[in-house]
Amino acid sequence: MSKLKSKTVYLCSACGNDHPKWFGQCPSCKEWGTLSEYKVSKNRAKGDYGQARETQKLEDILIGGEVERIPTGISEMDRVLGGGILPGSLVLLGGNPGIGKSTLALQILPAFQKPALYVSAEESESQVGLRARRLEVQSNTLHLSSENRIEGILDQISLIKPELVVVDSIQTIFSSELDSLPGSTSQIRECGQQLLQLTKQLNIAVIIIGHVTKEGIIAGPKMLEHMVDTVLYLEGDERHDHRILRSAKNRFGTTNELGIFQMKTNGLVQVDNPSELFLAERQNDITGSTIFPSLEGSRPILVEVQALVSNANFGTPQRNVNGFDFKRLAMLLAVLEKRLGTNMGTKDVFVNLVGGLKVDDPAADLAVITAVASAARDQLLSNSVVLIGEIGLGGEVRSVSRLETRINEAKSLGFKTVIAPAANVKRISKHVKRIKVSGISSVGEAFQILF
Repeated sequence: MSKLKSKTVYLCSACGNDHPKWFGQCPSCKEWGTLSEYKVSKNRAKGDYGQARETQKLEDILIGGEVERIPTGISEMDRVLGGGILPGSLVLLGGNPGIGKSTLALQILPAFQKPALYVSAEESESQVGLRARRLEVQSNTLHLSSENRIEGILDQISLIKPELVVVDSIQTIFSSELDSLPGSTSQIRECGQQLLQLTKQLNIAVIIIGHVTKEGIIAGPKMLEHMVDTVLYLEGDERHDHRILRSAKNRFGTTNELGIFQMKTNGLVQVDNPSELFLAERQNDITGSTIFPSLEGSRPILVEVQALVSNANFGTPQRNVNGFDFKRLAMLLAVLEKRLGTNMGTKDVFVNLVGGLKVDDPAADLAVITAVASAARDQLLSNSVVLIGEIGLGGEVRSVSRLETRINEAKSLGFKTVIAPAANVKRISKHVKRIKVSGISSVGEAFQILF
């Protein structure tokens, strides 16, 4: 037997790459002060690698058909996951403290008929039990554990043989083989790697809950997001009672699906019609308000765009925006001033997408620029109009994707008129009924109709 040794490398907390020696600046991602010491222990002698797993032919896997997903009992969660949790998958659920990550994870566990394990290293079993009573979670197959050593968690999994494991949170789990503290880069990487091996070997699903830094990313090395199969973010504002579950990565489904929930006393309740939620408090007698049907995955959601324009009190005018790309807004203001003759150089401009929803769809351009023009001119718009279209630098309105789906959502909520790109309207005008669809080729044509 050869002598056991340990190797020291330096791991970058920003990109996850390791290096043989310490650098002030990471050679890979060029970030400063992100390298930390990481000891790699060699627990087996040279040549002792255990028994290799048998290979499988692709043809045999294809003949076997698709793997059946496990429904979570919450349709909004299943929508974001792509139909349910896939056995053998590793899911990372992130979000700000108190946003509802633990609540959501606890609420899906009763849907599993086979044993499930909830590992809460931050709370005791009795504390989790009190929260389960408040959430009215009842299950005779759910096991609770407050173990925070990864070795102990693996032993419990081997005894219970659960169908799903929830680890809350990865920042509080540690391996006794490493000298570093829980939550450090080396501990998160080691524990994440062991959980990954567990999911593939035993074909069980694991949900890892992770905290989010002030920059809005999962705390710990970036490689934690690389090694998992699915990355979910639970977003929301403490001033609002709704929560948005967004998929940032999904190897087994789409990455642009969205789930909408409301936080109530009995936990997170899914919202069946998000458009009604975001338009519930809309006022019809103010300027600078437009409606845009945002396409989030397979579902359109109507969002109110608000704009406020006022005279600048200082030399440099302010440009503040919530839920929309700041650089995109600057481009639209330049088009509004250059192509349409509206002076914006001495105006403060504020744009807000109501409800905290973040939209990166270029089709929102027409709704945003119209809201700004309405506020600048102090002219009211009709409260039954929906605006859709991407705007180019010449002031032209370009076509968008899936216009008919957006129009049907607007029609179902009682809107009477849709202003959309003419190139799209030519193709769908025969199929859309009981709503007026006006095709335009430039922003100037839209303003002639609206103002």
